[in-house]
Amino acid sequence: MKPRIYIDTSVIGGCLDEEFEKESIRFFDMVEKNLIKILISPIFIDELEGAPQKVKEILSKTARDRIEYLELTDEAIELRNLYIKNGILSEKWIDDATHVALATVYRADAIVSWNFRHIVRLDKIKMFNQVNILNGYGILTIISPKEVYYE
Repeated sequence: MKPRIYIDTSVIGGCLDEEFEKESIRFFDMVEKNLIKILISPIFIDELEGAPQKVKEILSKTARDRIEYLELTDEAIELRNLYIKNGILSEKWIDDATHVALATVYRADAIVSWNFRHIVRLDKIKMFNQVNILNGYGILTIISPKEVYYE
């Protein structure tokens, strides 16, 4: 079974950013080769609406059978609220907390992001996983596209 990887919009935006372009394009090449399946959420779709057209085109070129569309469930909202209650992120960054909660609730193999401020950061990763474990979820792997390799 191919890995199911939750992504936020930073992964797509990275395709057009000099610093992150190489790894982001390599990531989407793996998606195109059907080595991994990406999971996206309503939060992702909302964020993508405000993105430049070139960013939107990257997703539109991705085969639909390589994408799993998630719903924002009450369970994910409850977990997101626990992240905020535990001080991992503030209300201001509620969408970032929602991304992590959705990846956790839908049992993604990993969440992949270039967001080093709120998601891909060791102290945050430890706190997210502490809340996850205390609430009956497993450990969520949180990495950047740089660490994703499947052949």
